[in-house]
Amino acid sequence: QVQLGEAGGGLGHPGGSLRLSCVASGGTLDWAVVGWFRQAPGKQREGVSCLQWNGGNTYYENSLKGRFTIARDNAKKTAYLQMNGLTPNDTADYYCAGGRLTTTQELCTGNATRYWGQGTRVTVSS
Repeated sequence: QVQLGEAGGGLGHPGGSLRLSCVASGGTLDWAVVGWFRQAPGKQREGVSCLQWNGGNTYYENSLKGRFTIARDNAKKTAYLQMNGLTPNDTADYYCAGGRLTTTQELCTGNATRYWGQGTRVTVSS
């Protein structure tokens, strides 16, 4: 069973950048759609961006296009979320998740079965 583990959270500053990593262990991600989600205090978890591991199709939450970029390194079995132009509204717990036999949009916004990482906290503050 593939397990996902996030890293790279912490304190970011308004206008700054952070890069989150999601590392797979126990297997490959060739079968997967992998995505990033976030849950701000008092809010529901939302899909941020999702990536089809083989093929590279991507989905982005509309308001985050242009600021956030999802990418992968197949050799490292790692997915990344590059976050630029941080604002306090980006403060949240960020989760990586994978899904089988699904699409990027379905994983990010639909009812796909997701395999979650443990999450990493991002706080954006001056």
